[in-house]
Amino acid sequence: MSSTKLFKPIEVGNLSLKHRVVLAPLTRMRCDDQHVPQLPVMREYYSQRARSPGTLLIAEGTLVDPKAGGYPNVPGIWNDKQAAAWKEITYAVHKNGSYIFLQLWTAGRDADPKLLAAEDPSYTLIAPSAIPMEGHDVPRALEVDEIKLLIQSYFLEDVSNNRTDEYGGSIENRARLGLEIIEAVTKEVGQEKVGVRFSPWSTFQDMRMQDPIPTYSYIVKNIKKLYPNFAYVSVCEPRVEGSTTRDTPITSTDSNDFIRDIWTPKPLIVAGGFDRATAIARADSTGDLIAFGRRYISNPDLPERLFKNLPLTPYDRIWVWMSSRALTGR
Repeated sequence: MSSTKLFKPIEVGNLSLKHRVVLAPLTRMRCDDQHVPQLPVMREYYSQRARSPGTLLIAEGTLVDPKAGGYPNVPGIWNDKQAAAWKEITYAVHKNGSYIFLQLWTAGRDADPKLLAAEDPSYTLIAPSAIPMEGHDVPRALEVDEIKLLIQSYFLEDVSNNRTDEYGGSIENRARLGLEIIEAVTKEVGQEKVGVRFSPWSTFQDMRMQDPIPTYSYIVKNIKKLYPNFAYVSVCEPRVEGSTTRDTPITSTDSNDFIRDIWTPKPLIVAGGFDRATAIARADSTGDLIAFGRRYISNPDLPERLFKNLPLTPYDRIWVWMSSRALTGR
């Protein structure tokens, strides 16, 4: 099966990958209470999954600011201790001849207000607009000068953004924050080291617009036009809803083909419920890279197993989210 595109090289940004099997970003909750990645646990976790040279790993969602947290034991990247731990992890990945991207993240209206207050009494539940998730507290709508605390998805969709200023209303305004963040990050590190992930069809956390195609088409077209060396776009398949995967999408017309049509021939990473056969079929038909999550947790050597068609170790959800305290006893 080495003739399949799944095991063929591909250029992503300025990286030369040796195959198209990607580690999807996975929340693992293996940091201390100050959101510092715990070593050696996290270093070994990423190092194991990088041992097939030329592999692309996308690290778990990593908080950009303590005010935008509200999840226990997830990583951050706003202080020197956190950055130092990530450097060790990155070094271990590079030592194996592989590569790693960090997925920037904010919890937004899904945060736990009690955890926010425990970290600092001044931290409150925040969102683009005062639109709560079902069963959650009503968040405080951000002022314009606070907006950079949130990453784009809550701003991009009209189900979570009813602002009337320059960050709400029209598609152009709702996409403004995402494009501003991309501009800022690319200026710091270069276009070829930046990617973005979208979930146009997901209903997770009370998201999904009635018709996401115009909004996501607009932002993908702008990324392609403004950043010709942008590394990748990643999308979740329509059958994915948070940590669950349906057999089929909600409706038969749900498809990410519209993004692929815009983004081609640049690298597109797709994630959601793939096995070896479906990954090979997708890679061969479209050239996509395939991101694996749960199967990569239980099979650190997943690229090799897929290449050699070896049996996979089944995953067990009880081990997916495990705090550093449970692992270390501290």
